[in-house]
Amino acid sequence: MPAKTIVITGASDGIGASSARQLKDLGHQVVVVGRNPEKTKAIAAELGAEFHLTDFSDLAQVRRLAAELLAAYPRIDVLANNAGGIFSPIRETTVDGFELTFQVNYLAPFLLTQLLLDRLLDSQATVVNTSSLANRLYGRVDLDDLNAERLYSPNRAYGNAKLQQILFTRELQKRYGSRGLSAAAFHPGIVATSFSSSPGSSMEGVYGNKILSKFLASPRKGADTLVWLANGTARVDWPAGEYFTRRKVSRTNPQARRPGLSSSLWARTEALLKDS
Repeated sequence: MPAKTIVITGASDGIGASSARQLKDLGHQVVVVGRNPEKTKAIAAELGAEFHLTDFSDLAQVRRLAAELLAAYPRIDVLANNAGGIFSPIRETTVDGFELTFQVNYLAPFLLTQLLLDRLLDSQATVVNTSSLANRLYGRVDLDDLNAERLYSPNRAYGNAKLQQILFTRELQKRYGSRGLSAAAFHPGIVATSFSSSPGSSMEGVYGNKILSKFLASPRKGADTLVWLANGTARVDWPAGEYFTRRKVSRTNPQARRPGLSSSLWARTEALLKDS
């Protein structure tokens, strides 16, 4: 199999870093994208890979990242939108005026994918979105309250963002699958990383508990489906446009298959970004 150019966001730690290591071992050119300068540089140095620094809570940095990627890589075979997290029990907004969880987990990856879209289409690329079981546990998308101004909790915001990622995956496949683009979303499992130890969320009781955290999956195991999707070929190794758990198509929140919701969310998202 020819080597692919694979861009992984959130690659400075956890699932992203483990995916980068495994895909590098498989012979691919990995591009490391992270927020933390020290960790991102360390992973890139370990792999002999190029890296880019971006904070998804600032959309200007996402736009700069897209420009850097377009200038540096004539092909992008895989874009892995892996950056994300669950945040404060108190609703916080970004410099762009959006609720933090919504922007980091959904809005910024949507924007990055859109800005890279022509390159992705030219490359017949795969877009992989790291979602979560939280889409079923907590997600309920309200198109009139995407910014969580009326109703907010850290779990709901995170579940909504991960459900929105699945809706984005489905709509991306519907719009561009006929032009060679392939999209997939996946749940990595309950993984031993620090991303969900935020105070005030129900996940804090697991991720922040020293005893329970010992029973969580390793980042390597959590990265397995991402690596499988990125290394494989859509429509040959896996069906495009689906949501996976442990390499198998998995059940989603019922809203993920509601007719018209993915296209309506897409339109609302474009309108929000147009004004940002």
